[in-house]
Amino acid sequence: MLPAAGLAQSTWQEQIGTFRIGLVTEPGGDNAIEGLPALRKAYALALGVPVEFFVASDYRALIEAQASGRSHYGIYSASAYAAAALSCDCVSPLVAPTGSSGAVGIRSVLIARAGSMSAMSDISRHRVAVGGPDDVTGFLMPLAAMRREGVASTGGEAFLIRTASAEEAQARLLAGEVDAMFGWIETGVGKRPMEGSGTLEQLAAAGAGEGAFRVIWTSDLLRYGPHAIGKHLDPEVRRRLVPFLVGLKDSDPELFGKLERHHAGGFSSVKEADYETALELVRDMAGLEK
Repeated sequence: MLPAAGLAQSTWQEQIGTFRIGLVTEPGGDNAIEGLPALRKAYALALGVPVEFFVASDYRALIEAQASGRSHYGIYSASAYAAAALSCDCVSPLVAPTGSSGAVGIRSVLIARAGSMSAMSDISRHRVAVGGPDDVTGFLMPLAAMRREGVASTGGEAFLIRTASAEEAQARLLAGEVDAMFGWIETGVGKRPMEGSGTLEQLAAAGAGEGAFRVIWTSDLLRYGPHAIGKHLDPEVRRRLVPFLVGLKDSDPELFGKLERHHAGGFSSVKEADYETALELVRDMAGLEK
């Protein structure tokens, strides 16, 4: 006769059957997943069940797959995870990548020419470069912050100078065509920027003199997007997957690189509270669209 623990384990594994992992490929890429056989084997060993990967056409499709139960696990951007959490309350963040420098996410920053402005509240009296409608740190996060301050409500105000790219915004700031711009920094949990990253460093590399520009506002931390599992799954799934993923960079660096191509520092465990900034951003975007 099997012990009770063995029966319980069999029950959750039998209920899952084949564990399905969804992801969205890079824009312009095909549906091939590099290293798929090795990834499938590693997850299967961690969970003790067969594993399948599938490529969703976009994050909306990935969210729908997890909300309907057709997917047990999704690899999300921060805003896509927040959209899933708000739309169905069916996902729970598991792990998120970290940068090789130790960064766990990004912050939007308002960078102003020295002596031109001193605070976000002064923004409407100056020309400020912003990014396009999908630029998270260059437009969406700043717009949410301005709306909270009662400064701007649509993003179309005359003092906001729209640009097509971060490079264009930097060029206009360097040329004196605008007084400030919204950019980004990578940080750990604290606000101190990581060495060699961010808009200030890029301005310096483009020829800005020391002290020519300074950061006068910094947003809350937007964590890098998480891997998330369905809330309905047995807690044993989390107990097995977190140590597997957190230890993957050390145990199999090549396989880690197949799973995470943008941030080389490994995975760290995350919780719902780590994505409050992303949730606030998506709520604000939804309010703006109404």
